[in-house]
Amino acid sequence: MAVKLHIKKNDTVRVITGNAKGTLGKVLKVYPETNRVIVEGVNIRIRHTKPNATYPQGGRIEKEAPVNISNLMLVCPKCSANTRVGHKLITEENTGKLKSRRACKKCGELID
Repeated sequence: MAVKLHIKKNDTVRVITGNAKGTLGKVLKVYPETNRVIVEGVNIRIRHTKPNATYPQGGRIEKEAPVNISNLMLVCPKCSANTRVGHKLITEENTGKLKSRRACKKCGELID
């Protein structure tokens, strides 16, 4: 069963612990089953490969590895600060239904 996470694809996040502490990056892929995400430029791993059709030269290939979601904080697009994620109930204009949206805990701005 997948858990609803506070970070989604294309969010900007800051690493708050580990070797890359303080690094900003964009979320490339989310794995909700394992609570891990791949962040651009964070947790780079090197794989040595033989020459093949994809890599005719072979050699060392650098690739991002997943990071635990607890090591990241969302960066608010409006106030540009690390923030916790809250939720607000918003009424949609066209349907009139309530919908839960993510919001910045510091400035209150909606994040989607």
